[in-house]
Amino acid sequence: MNSTTALERIAAQAAQSSGKPVNRVDGRKKVMGEARYAGEFFADGMTYGFALPSRIATGRIVSIEAARALELPGVLMVLTHENRPNMPLHDDAYKDQSAPGGMPFRPLWDDRIWYSGQPVALVIAESHELARHAASLIDVTYERTDHRTDFREAEADAYPPSTEKGGFEPPPAPRGDADAALMAAPVSIDQRYSTPAEYHNPIELHGCTVIPEPSGKFTVYEKTQGVLNTKQYLMKVFGFADDELEVISPFVGGAFGSGLRPQYHLPLAVMAARDLKRPVRVVLTRQQMFTFAHRPMSLQRVALAANKDGKLQAVIHEAVSETSQYEDYCDVMVNWAGQLYACDNVRLDYKVSKLDVPTPADMRAPGAAQALFPLEMAMDELAESLAIDPLKLRLINYAERDGNKNLPFSSKALRECFEEGAARFGWENRPLAPRSMREDNELIGWGVATGIWDAMQNEASARAEITADGRVIVGSATADIGTGTYTAMSQLAADAVGVPLEAVDFRLGDSRLSKAPLEGGSWTVSSVGSAVHAAGVRLCGKVVALAREHGGAAFASALPEAVRIDGDHVACGDGAEERLPLGELMKRAGLDTIDAQVTVTPHDKQQSYSMGTHSAVFVEARVDEALGAVRVTRVVSAVAAGRIVNPKTAASQVSGGVVWGISMALHENGQFDHELGRQMNHNLSEYHVPVNADVHDIDVIFVDEHDDIVNPLGAKGVGEIGVVGVAAAVANAIWHATGKRVRDLPITLDKLFA
Repeated sequence: MNSTTALERIAAQAAQSSGKPVNRVDGRKKVMGEARYAGEFFADGMTYGFALPSRIATGRIVSIEAARALELPGVLMVLTHENRPNMPLHDDAYKDQSAPGGMPFRPLWDDRIWYSGQPVALVIAESHELARHAASLIDVTYERTDHRTDFREAEADAYPPSTEKGGFEPPPAPRGDADAALMAAPVSIDQRYSTPAEYHNPIELHGCTVIPEPSGKFTVYEKTQGVLNTKQYLMKVFGFADDELEVISPFVGGAFGSGLRPQYHLPLAVMAARDLKRPVRVVLTRQQMFTFAHRPMSLQRVALAANKDGKLQAVIHEAVSETSQYEDYCDVMVNWAGQLYACDNVRLDYKVSKLDVPTPADMRAPGAAQALFPLEMAMDELAESLAIDPLKLRLINYAERDGNKNLPFSSKALRECFEEGAARFGWENRPLAPRSMREDNELIGWGVATGIWDAMQNEASARAEITADGRVIVGSATADIGTGTYTAMSQLAADAVGVPLEAVDFRLGDSRLSKAPLEGGSWTVSSVGSAVHAAGVRLCGKVVALAREHGGAAFASALPEAVRIDGDHVACGDGAEERLPLGELMKRAGLDTIDAQVTVTPHDKQQSYSMGTHSAVFVEARVDEALGAVRVTRVVSAVAAGRIVNPKTAASQVSGGVVWGISMALHENGQFDHELGRQMNHNLSEYHVPVNADVHDIDVIFVDEHDDIVNPLGAKGVGEIGVVGVAAAVANAIWHATGKRVRDLPITLDKLFA
């Protein structure tokens, strides 16, 4: 079966089949404690590392005295910039697949301090507790220099990131004259908004276990969203040959961007394991989780103008966000404004400012999560000025084409999202004026916002194999960060091969498996899923061909579509069926197993379309009039994401995104002491996130949407879309409840009372 035929069959089967809300295939392992994470693998002679953080924000290390630490029985090593192994000099050796432009961070490279919390030493001991205690005995003398961590002070020095350094695509060129249209329009709003630094806090701490083997090979168990990315990074940095290194990551306890890049614990652990020739485990503390990946702070201006009927005349979105001193990290923040609404006059601009902080990183819906907050809040402010229902205003300005690219959408069921979400929520009963609804001492408000995220597909490969007893083994070197990848891929493989879900064993998180992209961007089902399904189709085709060749007269004369796999047999015919054991078929064909390897790449026709996932978010917020306490009591999220492979896990993803959006709106805020240049609330006691009492009813609707352009499966992915727009909908609901606009996240009671 050639690849064209396989892809045609994928499309046909995807169009005919509907997703089933099955339980997670890996669920039992997780609840029974059988799932093993990066810091839970063990080997004889295990040692433990603790990274000592810098106490200053910028400057240099004058001296490091480690004698007291090394005197402790059981302390094996203290690695510093003075005794680390020789490392490559050129920056490219340290760049991974998701690295932004600039110089990648190299732990223990030299005496320079870039940010507070930067690792300055690694202690290796025979227990984690001993390593941590020994680190406290190390005396580091610093020479401090002036630092800058106040983002508002740095805004004046913002600059457009260089496209030559990589990692950044400039905003679309202006269309029309947005500034003139803004001045001429009868109704306009022009406001500034801000979002704080937010920090990745998955339950599983970042860590790894590095095991050297007698043969010279290294096995690395790492918390990562891409085992191949991790392997390539380590091969470049340490000079491993391909067959000298294996990276394994079967389970990840949450990541959503923090695991895209190798973090500093990984090269430190490999350094120590190579030197000691013993297994090394390094797991960061919760405080150290605040010393690398985070969503960058942003300052944004949104200006909108409309005629008296509500038709947009101008859209201006300008943003500045933070980056580190050594890399140009850029979220795509302003593009969405030019894509989401129809307008002839649009100007978008984006800059970054350098701070003495670690490089930010992708965090669930990077760019869109921050940018949709001011854009969708500004749409509400414009609706208020026009005395138009905010949902009606969005429909008046509905974009039938992507204005940035001047391309049609491959599919866009956003109107249906608005319609079905509004009906479920009861939006028609919303009074236009704020402070119109209350119950006892609580003011009640209803808010709405639009969500959008790119639908993307990357090249991916998968291998499928069927054994004599009818077991189907499928593998691809992707990841499961808690999103349900094991389950969705098993479903797609079962559907393609024609076997029960229980007969499928899907394998991931191993660098020996078929190539797969990083798990991020909501493209895993689109990319890896397409490859898995294609491999299953090809495998099924091989079984059918072998049955017709070696199965006897009945199979030889049967139409190919009449031959199928039935448990550990192949069968054909209606009524009185002809059946042949798979093992016998393989024996006749001289095979132990039957396998198929497939690589699926994006189709050229995708270039002629804009592809995206859309949502409509409706929120009810209640605000205690006396205390200012906010409760988000009801959320309806209506999502158009093409084919939904598993509605149960997909709804879970969207619900999790909604919780994250509530957290963004009301809770999360990295707070700095600018005298020290250090984040002060680097723990889960003072860095606030929602708890059970903060989350009430969340209703997820998947709107029917067919798309045969976005990928062979017609699936767009839902990892990101759940969070986008939620913070804006919450802010809009709070305004409707109180009449108070809070344009700086998070919305806390002090701001409501200001």
